[in-house]
Amino acid sequence: MSCFTFLKVMMVLFNLAIVIGGGALLGIGIWVSVDSSNFVSTFGPLSSSVLQFVNVGYLLIAIGAVLFLLGFLGCCGAQKESKCLLIMFFSIVLIIFIIEVAAAVVALVYTSLAETILQGTVTQLLKKEYGKSPDLTTVWNKTMEDLKCCGLMNYTDFTGSYYFEKNNQYPPFCCGSVPRCTEDDAQAKAMPGCFPQLLSEIRKNAGVVGGVAAGICALEVAAMAVAMYLYCRLDEK
Repeated sequence: MSCFTFLKVMMVLFNLAIVIGGGALLGIGIWVSVDSSNFVSTFGPLSSSVLQFVNVGYLLIAIGAVLFLLGFLGCCGAQKESKCLLIMFFSIVLIIFIIEVAAAVVALVYTSLAETILQGTVTQLLKKEYGKSPDLTTVWNKTMEDLKCCGLMNYTDFTGSYYFEKNNQYPPFCCGSVPRCTEDDAQAKAMPGCFPQLLSEIRKNAGVVGGVAAGICALEVAAMAVAMYLYCRLDEK
């Protein structure tokens, strides 16, 4: 078997796996969008915390669709030896790679700014929607129960909120076992916010996250190299 044929077969198999993975993410994304409470109960507190900051369902649907399209282009491009499909595959992977590198640099350089923006955005969402939106309320209740926390930063995130104005009290998670959680009770209990708890969970798994990110980048570089090799060899045929 020649090098060209071997790489062609590997390209087809690799992108077939991407198509299957993209389809799986699409399915999970639809599941999360339709029934977020079951997703939370299945995957635990970290998943419920993540749901506070991004709409995981729509994010997974978008990623799944991109992966499905990418795998289709790579698989068909290699199988049919189409220069057009191969260069499209190469271009999309290159764009994704550049975006990932840029996002990593921004995250490292502007970490504190990103946290500040995130806090402001989520706090406003919490004030307006907690107690009003059933899905958001369920997810936050699960988060606060499992992580033993209150609000994003502390109990004051609920001050002046829809929930507080309607019930004239704070969520019971802010006071531990107190039946009616008043401001004095919440202040005395001083339950920590969920944001520091979530950051702590993420930092515990920073090595795993970094390893996965490095592996993905290595696969992207390898995929671009193989696609360009096949593209150039087709000129010689």
